[in-house]
Amino acid sequence: MTAVDLHYESVGDGPPVVVLHGLFGAGRNWITVARALGDRYRFHLVDLRNHGASPHTATMDYTAMVADVRRLVSTLGLASFSLVGHSMGGKAAMTMALTDPTGLERVVAVDIAPVTYPDRFNEVITALKAVDLATIRRRADADRALASAIPDTPVRLFVLQNLLFEQGQPRWRLNLATLERDMANILGPLPAPADAHYDRPTWFIRGELSDRVTDEHLPLIARWFPRHVIETVIGGGHWPHAEAPAAFLAAFERALRA
Repeated sequence: MTAVDLHYESVGDGPPVVVLHGLFGAGRNWITVARALGDRYRFHLVDLRNHGASPHTATMDYTAMVADVRRLVSTLGLASFSLVGHSMGGKAAMTMALTDPTGLERVVAVDIAPVTYPDRFNEVITALKAVDLATIRRRADADRALASAIPDTPVRLFVLQNLLFEQGQPRWRLNLATLERDMANILGPLPAPADAHYDRPTWFIRGELSDRVTDEHLPLIARWFPRHVIETVIGGGHWPHAEAPAAFLAAFERALRA
């Protein structure tokens, strides 16, 4: 497994917190949270492989993501740190906790459980690949082109953050080919032994309006993460840090102090 050097942005001052974004996201999705708590913590906002400004690779699985994050932690010289992950990033964080937890003080998994999920995402990739970039002059053109395939406006605008213009030429910064091919790895089970466990604080912060962390997931969570806490953000969905920021920040601070 060849680890890659991940792009990251550091914000704030205090104990280190490494943040891993979700599928189709980037580290800067967490800039508002980092600035809000930057007087107490030093946040390292990471672009995972095949996302943001990090390298494109031929593979996308949690073992590889953990190796990348471990390489970044070594580069940063972090003897101990907290690890936060949203959605896909949360599954990467849980994988590290169960398979390579050296220096890992706590985990915060945002609206994700250590389970297999149905594929809701390859249709998004298909829609992005179908856009004729030669006809795109501005972001609004791409928005119109995607409107029928991705009718949920917040989701469409979130995905459109991945459209870049370089010398007037548009491109997707996501590695769509690898994400499409390895989607089963992203949505599938954690690559961890059934008898693994992580004995440090682990907080699962879920959105009230989301279906990603349900009561049926709790037995597996309890088995792998015996010191877990479940918090529900009222008014939040799958992106509770953006949809209910005040309630999320209160829960997040409790998790970071655990």
